[in-house]
Amino acid sequence: MAQLLEGKTVVVAGVGTGLGREVALAAHRDGANVVLGARTESNLKTIAEEIDPTGERVAYAVTDMSEQADCENLISVAVNKFGAVDAITIVAAKDAVFGGLEGADLDAWKDVFDFNVIATMRLTQAALPELSKRGGSVVLVGTQAMFNPALPQTAYAASKGALHSAMFSLAKELGPKKIRVNMVVPTWMWGPNVELYVSMTAKQRGVSEEDVKAGIARKMALREIPEDGDVANSVVFFASDHARMLTGQTLIVNGGEYFR
Repeated sequence: MAQLLEGKTVVVAGVGTGLGREVALAAHRDGANVVLGARTESNLKTIAEEIDPTGERVAYAVTDMSEQADCENLISVAVNKFGAVDAITIVAAKDAVFGGLEGADLDAWKDVFDFNVIATMRLTQAALPELSKRGGSVVLVGTQAMFNPALPQTAYAASKGALHSAMFSLAKELGPKKIRVNMVVPTWMWGPNVELYVSMTAKQRGVSEEDVKAGIARKMALREIPEDGDVANSVVFFASDHARMLTGQTLIVNGGEYFR
């Protein structure tokens, strides 16, 4: 039985210890050649070796998506080793600016927008010549905070909302080239970031980590916090030909926490 991504080459930008790593692992598991991009070479090397110690179906390039040359180089690495780019998925994001508008440092907001929107468009633009050759998929990653804020991260939520809006226009623009553009929208994801949040919150409240985790899960119809891997599987689906007639679509992976 053919795997979902057999024979395809998938570029994953933003490969760290969380969702980016899980997307890369899932894409490789489902048959893809995987090309990793991130700013930290040690992370790239470690994850590349984890994915495929032989190096036959994995490659990487140190990539700052804010730099045009880095974006173009990441795509070139994919083409030079594997001959094509069939899908790109962009996990990289800035989400460390907390708080609302009152008293906010709007220059910090600008940095968030520049990276989460403009840098994402920069890498997408760099991939278009290859994606245009035989069609392909662009998978963006949003946040449920675009629709239903839970934490005070207005800059992050607004920037991802702008990216979500751009998705619709890109789907319309690129559709004639058979390039699909979709977005996976996670909520809480059980992975390094949420594990850290749960640990810190438990200490602040003087309760167990299980109590904090259960409080989050109770908000979800399935009573379970999605894992990074659950979101990664949705990314793989959008990258695959199983989603060949889906573009401009939003898939919320949230265990039923919020319905839209």
